[in-house]
This record gives sequence, structure tokens and C-alpha cells, in this order.
Amino acid sequence: MTNELKQKLDLAEKNKAEILKIANKLKKSKPKNLDDVTHQAHESAFKKIDCLACANCCKTTSPTFYERDIDRIAKHLKIKPSVVIANYLHKDEVGDYVLNVAPCPFLDYENYCTIYESRPTACREYPHTDRKRFYQILDISVKNTEICPAVADVFEQLKKVYS
Repeated sequence: MTNELKQKLDLAEKNKAEILKIANKLKKSKPKNLDDVTHQAHESAFKKIDCLACANCCKTTSPTFYERDIDRIAKHLKIKPSVVIANYLHKDEVGDYVLNVAPCPFLDYENYCTIYESRPTACREYPHTDRKRFYQILDISVKNTEICPAVADVFEQLKKVYS
């Protein structure tokens, strides 16, 4: 991870109380323009941030793997779904399939995903800052400011609009 990206995460950590305050305010008020503002902030963040320079999400967390994800990955790897589960996954405390280890075993040394075209739905959608009804995922998005510099950047932009 570059110093610039690390600084975004450090700033989010430093401003965590303020980020939580904004998130709680947005959950209560549900502004009509929140999705538009968040989507613009998302686009702006990803114009500046290259995921390949970071890959912190792939290095530190696990997505949830749904059955269709496991089937798609198995087909990609030309193995049975049961082998994907046996080799890479376990059920967490709520019964979801997650990776056995971090970093992700499908992440290569240049931060490329070796199963990119078949990656899990959660990876395809991460960091979720471009989805509709953003107010519904504010809690996980606040948590994601600890992991993803782009989400930290989105919240810096949200602070400017909603503080």
C-alpha cells in the first residue's frame, strides 16, 4: 500500500468519531440526495485510487462466499465445489462461508486476483459505495473506512456535504 493510501486510512482512524456521527445522522435523516452524493464521491475516489496499489481488502478480510460463488469458482478452477470448500473455506459464527486465511489465496504478488472473472459477488460489489439506498449499509461502510482508502475518501467527501 502506498503512503498516500495509508494516510487516508490513518485519517479515517483519527476522525472515526466524526465519521460515526455523520453515519448516524445520515441513517436518521435519510437525505433524498444521499445516493447521488455518495455515487459522485465513489467516482471521485476511484479516479484517484488504484485498487492494485492497495488490495488491503484482499489482504485483511474475507468476503462471504455464496453457493453460486463457490460453483463459479469451482468451474473456473476446474475442480468440484466440495474441493473449493475443503481447500479454501470454512463456515463462520453465523454460518456463512468465508476464507480460511488472509490474505486471500487467490491474490497474487502483484495484487491481481487470479480468479477475477469468477470472483465472489461480495468482491464484485466491494466497497459498496456505489449501491442504491446507501443509508442501509452505513454501519458496514464505517467499518470499511478501516480497510479501504476509497471508502475513507468517500466519507471525507460526505463530511463536507453533510456536516
